[in-house]
Amino acid sequence: MQRESSGRTQPPSQRETSGQERVYSEDPCTSRARADFSAKSSVRAVKLVLAYDGSDFSGWQRQKNGRSVQEELEKALAKMHGHEIRVTGAGRTDAGVHAMGQVAGFYTDIKSIAADRFVFALNKLMPRDVRVLSSEEAPPDFHARFDASLRRYRYFLLCGGTPDPFALRYAHSLSYYPRVAVLNAMAAVVLGEHDFSTFASAQDASESRSRHISESIFFFERERLVYQVAGNAFLWRQVRSLVGTFLELERIAESSAHGEALMREMLESRDRGRAGTTAPACGLFLWNVEYGERIHGHTRRRGGAEGSGGRRSESSESKDTRARTTEAEPNPASGGSRLVPGLGWIDEGE
Repeated sequence: MQRESSGRTQPPSQRETSGQERVYSEDPCTSRARADFSAKSSVRAVKLVLAYDGSDFSGWQRQKNGRSVQEELEKALAKMHGHEIRVTGAGRTDAGVHAMGQVAGFYTDIKSIAADRFVFALNKLMPRDVRVLSSEEAPPDFHARFDASLRRYRYFLLCGGTPDPFALRYAHSLSYYPRVAVLNAMAAVVLGEHDFSTFASAQDASESRSRHISESIFFFERERLVYQVAGNAFLWRQVRSLVGTFLELERIAESSAHGEALMREMLESRDRGRAGTTAPACGLFLWNVEYGERIHGHTRRRGGAEGSGGRRSESSESKDTRARTTEAEPNPASGGSRLVPGLGWIDEGE
């Protein structure tokens, strides 16, 4: 979510476009690092699934000013390894946005820790508002963002009555009950591949505003109204902009058919000025990320070759990737016992 919040100073880095099939080409720094890593049998790629309460974070991505999830995770990994470790995330959620299934990847040179034990070590070292749910070994060239084939978000709404203050931390409150049938008629309009310029932040620097949406539906889950949307990638604040627009149009639509027509006209206008007010960040969750065959969007080039046919233009994303997400090359320790914060003394062996 991706980048669903008002506190960001930079646009999101999920720049996959789906209108034209392209090839992902990683920046040279990351490519060289991966080549170095593959030559060291002691270095492994690890995949994490995390959940976090985004209320007190400036977002996922490390920033100069403000607390970030990426920074907390990298600090914990640095304590374990004794040197800098950089991580990549599947979605760069914005300030105030939560996650139930964020995915992150990193490289480790600690030989004696099974990949699934990073869960326990990291949870001992990180603050309570970030939890590692699972950890596993990944393929040597795994990239949490570029390899993702689908990202799913949920936006939670509390309807009617006076919610308690704890619920308000994780949902947007409405004083009324919207008509779910009208909402779903509008939500169905965004299914498939479209130019979502109407629902993109003016600061989003994506090369293309085309995205493919495979799920878009409202439903009640106990007392909460949930909007679930999934796609290959999302523009900055796209999900929150959609939610805000759905809610505004529902109040003026005379019927489901009228709401559908209003939404279709707005989508096809590609005019950001016609969209509704962006919904608050508190209700948005990055729910989960899936990996598999990429049907829509780019196909990542393995091995990091920089052929002219597949190279992306120098965008804010690629510059940011070079500066922030290039994994630091590990410096494996020699054999013997090693004190690993969160786990204690371990036998490194030879």
